[in-house]
Amino acid sequence: MKPLNQKAWLLVLPVIVCVAFSAILPLMTVVNYSVQDIISPERRVFVGTEWFASVMRDEDLHAALLRQLGFSLAVLAVEIPLGIVLALSMPATGWKASAVLVVVALSLLIPWNVVGTIWQIYGRADIGLLGAALQKLGIDYSYTGNARDAWITVLVMDVWHWTPLVALLCYAGLRAIPDAYYQAARIDGASKWAVFRYIQLPKLRGVLMIAVLLRFMDSFMIYTEPFVLTGGGPGNATTFLSQYLTQKAVGQFDLGPAAAFSLIYFLIILLLCFVLYNWMQRVGTVDAGAADPGAVR
Repeated sequence: MKPLNQKAWLLVLPVIVCVAFSAILPLMTVVNYSVQDIISPERRVFVGTEWFASVMRDEDLHAALLRQLGFSLAVLAVEIPLGIVLALSMPATGWKASAVLVVVALSLLIPWNVVGTIWQIYGRADIGLLGAALQKLGIDYSYTGNARDAWITVLVMDVWHWTPLVALLCYAGLRAIPDAYYQAARIDGASKWAVFRYIQLPKLRGVLMIAVLLRFMDSFMIYTEPFVLTGGGPGNATTFLSQYLTQKAVGQFDLGPAAAFSLIYFLIILLLCFVLYNWMQRVGTVDAGAADPGAVR
């Protein structure tokens, strides 16, 4: 029997070391802080699960969680269909395809804090194009004074910034579909809706799963853009979980509760991504007849 060469593990050793220093050790540090009351650098008291119980009873946390869930679901409901439509409308070949790809990807190149600054200026009624235009139309718009306007502005800002990512993923998925499927659909006289329903959408299921998970995780951890745009206000209208955590850890310097909240935050994201992944695995699964190009009508 041929002996196994265990030296191959040395090739992945740098990755293990990097993961240990970038993820495992910081996570263990947070776990350590979450069960202690840090009175001073030299004095700490073990408190067990006290901080977890305190965080779970925090009504401000419950409100921030509901706002975060509503925002993330709204992001998925807008960006996924919009990204699919944008990908379907983009040219497939030629110089136009290259030009459109560059234009679509421009917003993805802008740093998060710059995006917040752009929309902060854009929405002002005195110097911003959007704010001034809405004022001219007689619409009372103020993202700094109206909670609904602030929430909608943050949502539109996120849609503008990240819908191109969904579009580019869907565009790559559409280009990967073999032309034989479209040829069979043309022979059968299938409509555009039938082609989308029975060929393109099923073939995009894997790509859409990646897009949904990426956008959900990123929107659930959003911090910089709403912080720069609204500072979490007016009131707490746009104070999401990440901002609430920052207030706990940095603003109030409550390291114990902040560490406990960080672990709960991590588990919430992990659980919701697991649920989304399993749901996406089931929804959109087509039967063998629908997957067959000859069955398209």
